[in-house]
Amino acid sequence: MVIAAPASGSGKTTVATGLMAALRARGLRVSPHKVGPDYIDPGYHALASGRPGRNLDPWLAGEERMAPLFLHGARGCDIAVVEGVMGLFDGRGETDFASTAHVARLLDAPVVLVVDAARQSRSVAAVVHGFATFDPRVRVGGVILNRVGSDRHEEMCRAALGDVPVLGVVRRDDAVATPSRHLGLIPAAERESEALAVVGRLGELTARSCDLEALVRLAATAPPLDSRPWEPDVVAQPYRKTVAVAGGAAFTFGYAEHVELLRAAGAEIAVFDPLRDERLPEGTEAIVIGGGFPEVYADRLAANEPLRKQVAAFAGPIAAECAGLLYLCEELDGLPMCGRVPGVARMTDRLTLGYREAVSGTSLLTRAGERYRGHEFHRTTIISPKEPLFRWEGGADGYGDALVTASYLHLHWAGRPELAQRLVTPPRSRWR
Repeated sequence: MVIAAPASGSGKTTVATGLMAALRARGLRVSPHKVGPDYIDPGYHALASGRPGRNLDPWLAGEERMAPLFLHGARGCDIAVVEGVMGLFDGRGETDFASTAHVARLLDAPVVLVVDAARQSRSVAAVVHGFATFDPRVRVGGVILNRVGSDRHEEMCRAALGDVPVLGVVRRDDAVATPSRHLGLIPAAERESEALAVVGRLGELTARSCDLEALVRLAATAPPLDSRPWEPDVVAQPYRKTVAVAGGAAFTFGYAEHVELLRAAGAEIAVFDPLRDERLPEGTEAIVIGGGFPEVYADRLAANEPLRKQVAAFAGPIAAECAGLLYLCEELDGLPMCGRVPGVARMTDRLTLGYREAVSGTSLLTRAGERYRGHEFHRTTIISPKEPLFRWEGGADGYGDALVTASYLHLHWAGRPELAQRLVTPPRSRWR
């Protein structure tokens, strides 16, 4: 089932994460999914379900891969919970492409609408009626009322909704709040013990506020999907190569399928923490540095001079996205970084956010003229003397050479599996 809402801020993450935790506590194997490119919510989903949180984004990975990727993640599970993005019908530009509704149609899944009932009562019914009838291809199977203030408030909302199934009523509860900062929620990996406690409280809140049996019955109405589960293509290798993947609190953004694709391409994955580890893992032959919050940890990253110098001198392939790009620059807000990518990075007051359709130059992973679909999400900017690697209408960024691909663009490699293969098996002349 898909957990959706009329707008952002209605409580989707609270309900979806709590539902995952509550169902798992009942003994069900729960498959967690998130519509869109978001990295942070899946971290909480993973804590709640005990399985990797996975993204379903038709723009990044292709709509033809939504059902296969869903089945891949849901293999062996009893129930799947898909948290939506923004409002139910909000997609790319003026369309509903890559919206929650789009993914719900592709999965033929029932939708549970989370409605923030604060400061309204009878009007809730008008909101629900509009969303339930706007697109007949989307099946709204019931509602969960959020931020209900009292018994009387609940009675008024239920009376107005009439025959619409009310699958839960969540009262205001400040104890389940999750802290935020400049790019949204603080990732669970940065506050694991506290996040576990919050997820536990969310599960308890959902268990006492929602009709779990009715929700399970609704999910069971989703018909079988006529698709095969996605699997990364296994590439035969004469020997396996060690790929060091950045982790730790500063680099928490990454899609689960990226590591799966790297392993299928012949990689042995070794995770390292640039905040703590003074050396790359033994035998490292390639490096992957994903997204995260290096600006929050810039002083600690700068203080780890031994690792910065080793990365700067590394003569093998390096793939970096967003936070990884900042870490590879010469400096970030005046603090020294690795210096592998020419340019300096600065925090700004402006949020850069949105999907991009970019044309690439030549680099480790890209070939001149190739088109890529990516997503930007940052408040930094980079001043560089080099030509940008990617260009799109109204913008450009990134750096590339024979051994490096680094850009603000987040890509989903399930839509471009050749990227993992190019990283693991580049032309011999590009290897040290």
